[in-house]
Amino acid sequence: MELPRAYGLLLHPTSLPGPYGVGVLGEEARAFLHLLKEAGGRYWQVLPLGPTGYGDSPYQSFSAFAGNPYLLDLRPLAQAGYLALQDPGFPEGRVDYGWLYAWKWPALREAFRGFMAKAPKEEREAFARFQEEEARWLGDYALFMALKAHHGGLPWNQWPLPLRLREAKALRQAEAALAEEVAFHAWTQWLFFRQWGALKAEAEALGLQVIGDMPIFVAEDSAEVWAHPEWFHLDGEGRPTVVAGVPPDYFSETGQRWGNPLYRWEVLEREGFSFWVERLGKALELFHLVRIDHFRGFEAYWEIPATCPTAVEGRWVKAPGERLFQRIQEVFGRIPILAEDLGVITPEVEALRDRFALPGMKVLQFAFDGGMENPFLPHNYPAHGRVVVYTGTHDNDTTLGWYRTATPHERAFLGRYLAEWGIGFAREEEVPWALMALGMRSVARLAVFPVQDVLALGSEARMNYPGRPSGNWTWRLRPGELQEEHGKRLRAMAEATGRL
Repeated sequence: MELPRAYGLLLHPTSLPGPYGVGVLGEEARAFLHLLKEAGGRYWQVLPLGPTGYGDSPYQSFSAFAGNPYLLDLRPLAQAGYLALQDPGFPEGRVDYGWLYAWKWPALREAFRGFMAKAPKEEREAFARFQEEEARWLGDYALFMALKAHHGGLPWNQWPLPLRLREAKALRQAEAALAEEVAFHAWTQWLFFRQWGALKAEAEALGLQVIGDMPIFVAEDSAEVWAHPEWFHLDGEGRPTVVAGVPPDYFSETGQRWGNPLYRWEVLEREGFSFWVERLGKALELFHLVRIDHFRGFEAYWEIPATCPTAVEGRWVKAPGERLFQRIQEVFGRIPILAEDLGVITPEVEALRDRFALPGMKVLQFAFDGGMENPFLPHNYPAHGRVVVYTGTHDNDTTLGWYRTATPHERAFLGRYLAEWGIGFAREEEVPWALMALGMRSVARLAVFPVQDVLALGSEARMNYPGRPSGNWTWRLRPGELQEEHGKRLRAMAEATGRL
């Protein structure tokens, strides 16, 4: 896949500013798009947009297809008279998920009741059409969420056995008893796809594209695992027998035990990889490109016995990545995927990536802990430039935070290396912009920078600590924090490096 020489910014919608406790798909998102356009950027990269559960991680979603209701902008619903919306007085700069849960779900339910009582005929018909068009995944998701609420938030494999096993009689009774709650969850999805669709259309009108993010695995407590247990390695109780993760690496000495159930790839392949075809097709309705997290898992994945508390014990198991991507190519004609090829990468993984001409990733924070042979140093990037360079990702510290905790060797090497490229810095607060300049000057076709680095923020603005179960994903922009001056500086840098 060929990328233009361009740059973009990484900002998850939850991190947008605004008065309602979390960023939403409304005026603040549109303002960000216009700032990005004026700054000469071409791409907005987000994290996964699915509904989140325990730990609030966008990489552990209740659905591989649904959108996160927390991102819904309630202001249009209030303007339509469906609810009385008041400023709840949320603090700025952080998402308090406990407070958000207690406030937003009741507000959404109030809006749903208002919609059902007052919505004009054409709105009701549009909602009904959405339910018909998306029935293949929406019915399972809406019933899953209704049952989850009915059972006090318990994961599906702790529900009564007839529901765990999806016995027909039990499902019919649940659908009848919980009809209003099922309709409510379907309605939140109609709103999400409508609001995101409008935002995507605005991005396109500005000449921008959106890069989405897709976890390779799905969450254990998700509609897909409940509805299709045959796709996963589960026991008779619906619990995983083996789980996903990665062995020890530069993020963690004990590896990362993600806990996601692993696919029965032989079953998926017999079905023509229909799950992946549908999943990617839905993603391409939302995004122009899709970054797939943990790409190396398509070549081989780290299988951890479910009884093991860490990821140290495990084994590599081969996956049918080449046959999967051939199928995707047959269906879509191209493979609009960015490969997150970090971690333990083998020649076989690189061959799979290159076989389908997929751009890989380079992270500049990883470039300075060794010598000149480090593959993350820009002079070692492939001449074709089919890579995406980042200062850091959602899993890294901010660049300023990284520099403040870097080793003396890393600091000295960074200074020498930047000087070779004609880049200098006088204060540590200038390091993020120095690394962004390095990324801009590299041969990488696409450069992407977290907004925290544009603002030169420290570790207090870090988005995620891999392996930490809670307290992540909370950082938000404050109103007015990202300013026109930042955009002008980015535009000048992009113009000087041929990225406009």
